[in-house]
Amino acid sequence: MRLKFTVNGRRQEADDVWEGESLLYVLRERLGLPGSKNACEQGECGSCTVYVDGVPACSCLVAAGQAEGREVRTVEGLADEEQLDPVQQAFVETGAVQCGFCTPGLLVQTHDLLERTPKPSDAEIRESLAGNLCRCTGYEKIMDAVRLAAQRRTDG
Repeated sequence: MRLKFTVNGRRQEADDVWEGESLLYVLRERLGLPGSKNACEQGECGSCTVYVDGVPACSCLVAAGQAEGREVRTVEGLADEEQLDPVQQAFVETGAVQCGFCTPGLLVQTHDLLERTPKPSDAEIRESLAGNLCRCTGYEKIMDAVRLAAQRRTDG
């Protein structure tokens, strides 16, 4: 099938797509957007989280055929051409980025949290990020990054 959808604000087409291949595969291998990571392929780790029609989804669980005509926003689509999104900048500044494998999913999920809840409590942050696994940071630096991003978004 020919898949037609919008990715990061641009109309995209991918040819010879099998309807059952994952959206993650299409993004990484067919469209050259390697930001979302392929870790568990079971929707358990959150590394492949993207927005689909404005809702976070594990792209490893979304069949390519389900993306037809939809709007997808990846971690690459959070930044503009001039600067990082405040969430991305906060992760860099606080050292929440280590090996980087979980980072794309955490960034998308944090971005979504702050869109819905501009000043989240620590409990709300933990609940929102519960589906994202990280082996490197111990999560405290991630919590610091979310708090900093929230502060900057509300202050500025």
